[in-house]
Amino acid sequence: MLYKILSIGLFFSLCSTALAQNSYQIKGFIIHANTLEPAKGATIVGEKLFSVSTSTGAFTINNVVKGKYVFTISHIGCESETISIDVGPNMDELKIFLTESTTVLDEVKVSGKTKKRKAMEVPIVSQTVTKEFLNNNRENSLMQTLSKIPGVSTITIGSGQSKPVIRGLGFNRVAVVQNGIKHEAQQWGNDHGLEIDQHGIENIQIIKGPASLLYGSDAIAGVVDIQANKIPSPNSFDGEVNILGESNNDLLGISAGLSSRKDKWFYRTRLTYRDYGDYKVPTDQINYENYIFELHENNLRNTAGNEADASVSIGFVSEGITSETVFSNVNAKNGFFANAHGLEVRSSSIDYDSSSRDIDLPFHKVNHFKITNNTAINAGDHKLLFDLGYQSNNREEHSEPIPHGYMPQPPNTKERLFIKNTYSLNFRDAFKPNDQHDMVLGLNMEYQNNNIGGWGFLIPEYDRFTAGIFAYDQFELNTNLHILAGLRYDFGLVDTKAYNDWYPSTVNNEDGSISYLFLQRSKNETLDFGNLSASVGLSYIQNKTSYKINIGRSFRMPLANELASDGVNYHMYRYEKGNLDLDPEISYQLDVAIDHTAEFFSFGVSPFVNVFQNYIYLNPTSSYFETIQIYEYTQAKVFRIGGEFNANTTISKNLQLDASVEYVYSRQQSGAKEGFTLPFSPPLSGLLSARYHVNKLLFFKNPQLIADFRMTAAQDEIVPPEEKTEGYQLLNMSFLAELDVFNNGLPVEMRVKLNNVFDTKYFNHTSFYRLIDVPEAGRNISLSLTIPF
Repeated sequence: MLYKILSIGLFFSLCSTALAQNSYQIKGFIIHANTLEPAKGATIVGEKLFSVSTSTGAFTINNVVKGKYVFTISHIGCESETISIDVGPNMDELKIFLTESTTVLDEVKVSGKTKKRKAMEVPIVSQTVTKEFLNNNRENSLMQTLSKIPGVSTITIGSGQSKPVIRGLGFNRVAVVQNGIKHEAQQWGNDHGLEIDQHGIENIQIIKGPASLLYGSDAIAGVVDIQANKIPSPNSFDGEVNILGESNNDLLGISAGLSSRKDKWFYRTRLTYRDYGDYKVPTDQINYENYIFELHENNLRNTAGNEADASVSIGFVSEGITSETVFSNVNAKNGFFANAHGLEVRSSSIDYDSSSRDIDLPFHKVNHFKITNNTAINAGDHKLLFDLGYQSNNREEHSEPIPHGYMPQPPNTKERLFIKNTYSLNFRDAFKPNDQHDMVLGLNMEYQNNNIGGWGFLIPEYDRFTAGIFAYDQFELNTNLHILAGLRYDFGLVDTKAYNDWYPSTVNNEDGSISYLFLQRSKNETLDFGNLSASVGLSYIQNKTSYKINIGRSFRMPLANELASDGVNYHMYRYEKGNLDLDPEISYQLDVAIDHTAEFFSFGVSPFVNVFQNYIYLNPTSSYFETIQIYEYTQAKVFRIGGEFNANTTISKNLQLDASVEYVYSRQQSGAKEGFTLPFSPPLSGLLSARYHVNKLLFFKNPQLIADFRMTAAQDEIVPPEEKTEGYQLLNMSFLAELDVFNNGLPVEMRVKLNNVFDTKYFNHTSFYRLIDVPEAGRNISLSLTIPF
């Protein structure tokens, strides 16, 4: 690996040297002629050449071949200047003076609302996550980065994967949307992470609570909406390189992004690569079911992985139409903790401790390819929005070919293969019949085709089609009082395919004879579902305080695994059986949100009450299959209540304090587990953050020192076979700063993080590996740099 890095560095160095011998640099200053003040943000545009002036008025254009060039210099409020430059050796720095322009305007009526104001007027409990938040809190996966937000947690799978949980609900109850299209993979699996590159994302909206009205069936618990980045400015070119290194799992990562726009056409592109080894835990042994697993140098063996991502988009902007098409591909290979797959490592010949960076069995590979198109058309008083998407998710799960029961020795290591293709179409017509109403009519359609392979069976092949129509209206009673009401109807079909074992099993007949049968695991079944979703809410803004209340009805269609699974899930140490008689989940929820913002203090509280008529869950039974306990999907009434509280205060101009608390209480009110909570229920948790910042420290600009202290209560409310989890306290530290390294006026952003400062041994109740008593990662030092250009 080191030789590869050195070779790449040498290659780029030689290229840079060769280029420098045949190119020149244009440097200069842009100044206001009347005041002699520097003109910050002026654009210097030539043929295939571009620059923007800094706060001192300076600009630089690199790698210019000898010759004669014409440039146009523009700045808001100034007359444009056109100059001709002879590029060659011994060039002088340029000084360009811009004169103010004089323009006579007719009377202009300005009307508009900021994004913050619009969010306050919508009676939905949501939170906007900015690019700054993502950069400052970046962890190993997108959902781990977002877990600092109250009400949001994760189901973590090792150090490189995680999936979202909103207010204690996850899996297919939380819709993840990117560029308007729902991300469709194998998100039903506990051990299946989220195949999305977190680099290059600028804006995320998180909706807490039912959002089926807008997003369809799988948004019954909430939405993580990854929104499209801002369109580049005309005649612009910029980019950045992100470099990341971590000590705990020896991670090395790099991500580079470019964006450019001429007049109406623009493009963006990004490449990301990450490679990491086994992560370390603060213990040297693990005790699971009376087996002691010794850990070599505290490494959680076989949790290494790598990831390679790429995306490119091309877009068009004009007065009447905006369109962007994005091609992306995420490819990852991750090992599973060797002792987590049926305990078979006890008899394995693999030397898992020979290297901390190799990926042995068991492991999985996933490739997620996605094409999306977002088009907006202005048609008079109507704005028509189209979202088109195609996704192909290819997941392979490999394990040692060990026979079980009547199964002979498998022919290879490919235990399971899932190939899922999804086609999506969204349409919305947004219009204003008058000044008081903002109305939207919409349609969502999605078709999925899921194929399977491998020698192990868990879920059948299936086709799934869903379609929904909806309408809602945001009505302005007065400037500060708004009502939003909407209605939606969804229809869906699930068509599961028959499957028989590839090997015969012995069956004892009633007459005493023995038959050898290829047992049938699933049948050809077609099921249809239809239901209504509705929502009505009110928002009221009074000076510095906003009030929201919303009540909604949502539903979720059962998934193919819930309807027709019939096999051993070794990652979860259980036999899972589906239930074709399941009804759609129906959820009623009341949300309230109160937010107050003053000059030096702000706070918010957002409680909720939620009732499920028929929550779907896996129930452990008293039956066994070859010593493995059988779990069956069933339904129950569930009552949930909880919420979040957050507060912020400015102690001085340099010191800021933030505090947040989140809690969810769940209780099953019918069924076999009546009186119990729900699986993976997060415990009461609080976060106290202190941020100290100054303008300059030594050679650091805008340095910030951040301390996050997480306090998590014990989780005694469990569903067997879950185990109770002790409470813990965790301290994380960060140092953020900017460095003036280059002459282009764009600072390098530096982030140094120290997670788990005291190397605390603790258990996260929502972690995948919590089921086998594996603690969370130990102390970790990370260094990341963002280099803009």
